[in-house]
Amino acid sequence: MTTTLRPIEPLQRNADGTQSRRYQVCVNSRPVGGIRLSTGPDGPSVARVTDLHIEEPDRRRGRGTVAVLAAEEIARSWGCKSIYARVPGDAETALRLATALGYVLRSRNMSKPLPPTPPELPAGTTARPMTEAEYGPWLAHEREEFARSLIVRGVSADEAYARADQGHARYLPDGLATENTLISVLEHEETQVGVLWLGLWPDTAYVLEVEADARHRGRGHGRVLMLLAEAQAVVGGKDSIALHVFADNAPAERLYESLGYRTTHYNLHKQLL
Repeated sequence: MTTTLRPIEPLQRNADGTQSRRYQVCVNSRPVGGIRLSTGPDGPSVARVTDLHIEEPDRRRGRGTVAVLAAEEIARSWGCKSIYARVPGDAETALRLATALGYVLRSRNMSKPLPPTPPELPAGTTARPMTEAEYGPWLAHEREEFARSLIVRGVSADEAYARADQGHARYLPDGLATENTLISVLEHEETQVGVLWLGLWPDTAYVLEVEADARHRGRGHGRVLMLLAEAQAVVGGKDSIALHVFADNAPAERLYESLGYRTTHYNLHKQLL
């Protein structure tokens, strides 16, 4: 039996140079599932595999494996140099498939349901809004840290800084006055010990950045910053909170898991030779 991909829509081309297309997964021309291939938001040279599904009667027969390999060939024909796959947190079979095909875990999306009552901060610890005087230096630091985190993972410097700037333009269009955005300074006994950037999005609260000051790390301030995020989310009327963490940040992963966060998606990456 031969497994192939059959386009079910025209190639969708966007003004920013990205593109996408949906395919049926077929066995001897019989539809058994589907898959979507796209480029962006990481640029036209990076493909993404999403929405892979194989119908139950045809699972565990290698259909998904062949479908992903065929999608990789299409991505190469598009000029892509690498490819990402996003796997649901409870899809263990799909995660094993991706790993067997050479995909490497890059990061995780995690979330947590929130209680109706906001948690309290420890005695001696308070939070306040960031001031305009603090915002400029913080934004420059955040830009450098975000770009650095991409560069060490193989992204070019130009692309890393461009993505940092795109993110700030999207999530901080009006700086500290950006709607549904809170940037807070955590203080312990009147000393600044960390910063939290939280988005109160329509469907969830989202931790965009959390950082304990380097001089005060290892003292539990990261955990308190996360409690602050949960408290602000509850006060903001949200019943869940979410975040993104890179796979090589083991201390952060352990912290989030200890606070009750669970993986919603795994994000994997593979170079296309």
